[in-house]
Amino acid sequence: MAGTNAREIKHLPPAPAVILVSPQLGENIGMTARAMLNCGLTDLRLVTPKQGWPNPNAVAAASGADRVLDQVRVFQTTRDAVTDLTRVYATTARPRDLVKEVMTPRAAAAAQRAEMAAGQGVGLLFGPERTGLENEDLALADVIVTAPLNPGYSSLNLAQAVLLVGYEWWTAADATPPRQLDHGDSGPADKAELFAYLDRLDAALDRLGFYHPPEKRPGMRRNVHAIFQRAQLSGQEVRTLQGIVSAFLGAKLKRGPEALAAKQIESEENA
Repeated sequence: MAGTNAREIKHLPPAPAVILVSPQLGENIGMTARAMLNCGLTDLRLVTPKQGWPNPNAVAAASGADRVLDQVRVFQTTRDAVTDLTRVYATTARPRDLVKEVMTPRAAAAAQRAEMAAGQGVGLLFGPERTGLENEDLALADVIVTAPLNPGYSSLNLAQAVLLVGYEWWTAADATPPRQLDHGDSGPADKAELFAYLDRLDAALDRLGFYHPPEKRPGMRRNVHAIFQRAQLSGQEVRTLQGIVSAFLGAKLKRGPEALAAKQIESEENA
């Protein structure tokens, strides 16, 4: 999925820092930067990257997430990278012999929002691609974050892990309704428009003999109405449906005499 908006990207709210401990490849750093910017995260910190920094491979893999790469900071130890933070969340898929609070990415995101709103600095800690975080790094964290994935295969690459945690951070403050329809400029149809259409449709269907036999008409009518009630039509769509009814009725009226004449001719030829 492609999509960028230079105007929106300038006004990102404060967000957690992302700390990558000993990332192995520049490409992984670049893909992480891209995942970060997808989720409004811009503070990227590297602890002893294996291929050094800066790295041209990271630039190519970032796909335009230059805002993140341009302000990368490099540290010699994980401790140095988190010194200015108040709360550190370490990500790991493996159980550890550490007594720490464990959260899902979603629960952690809600806590991080509250902490940052209170003026605290928050960091998200990620380990090397092959081994993950060591106990020495995990010991610096306040909370362990573990995603509830398939227990038989929960391994993620670095950018995937950052995207998963970052996505939960971003959506924790999203006010978008879980389901929404775009009704265009006309807006959703009000009940008066819909009822007027349904009354006209009923009349047309009665005229065409659709509601037959008569004793089944109430149930058939309810089923037809339910289709259009469920569709959440726009005003323009209702007007279009009104036009369709008019077209069908007009065609029926035009074909009526012709069909009658043809039937009469056929009867005479068979006589």
